[in-house]
Amino acid sequence: MPFTTSTQVRFAHVDPAGIVFYPRYFEMLNGAVEDWFAQDLGMDFASMHLEHHIGVPTVKLDVEFVSPSRLGDRLDMTITAKRLGRTSCGIEVVFAGEGRDRLRAQVVLVCMDLNDHRPVEWPAHVRERIEAGLVPA
Repeated sequence: MPFTTSTQVRFAHVDPAGIVFYPRYFEMLNGAVEDWFAQDLGMDFASMHLEHHIGVPTVKLDVEFVSPSRLGDRLDMTITAKRLGRTSCGIEVVFAGEGRDRLRAQVVLVCMDLNDHRPVEWPAHVRERIEAGLVPA
C-alpha cells in the first residue's frame, strides 16, 4: 500500500524564475522518506541513527521532472515500495499537485551500519512493514 505525505513549496525551494530549483526536490524527497519511516515503517530517523546506528542512504536515483512546481503549491509525495532485498529497497516516489505529476523518481535505499559503513539486513519489524506494502513493478 503506498504511503503519502504532503509539503508546501516554500520561498526557500524556488529559484528566481519562481519554480522549484531541482536540488530542493531531493531535499523534499528525503523528507518524504523520513516521514515514511517514522509514520509507516515504525522507525523514525532519530532512533534509527542515534540508537540503532543505521541509516538508509540513497544509492541510486533516477528522476524525471514532469511539470514545474511554483511557490505556494501543495505537493503530495507518494512512496510505493517496489522491491525488497536483504539490505536494499527499491521505491517509486511521485510528487503530484493540482491533478498532475510534477516529479517521478525511482530510488534505491540501502540499510547501512553507520559505524562501519557497510550494508546490513533490515531490522525485522521494518522489513515486515516494507514487505506488507510491496507493489511489485
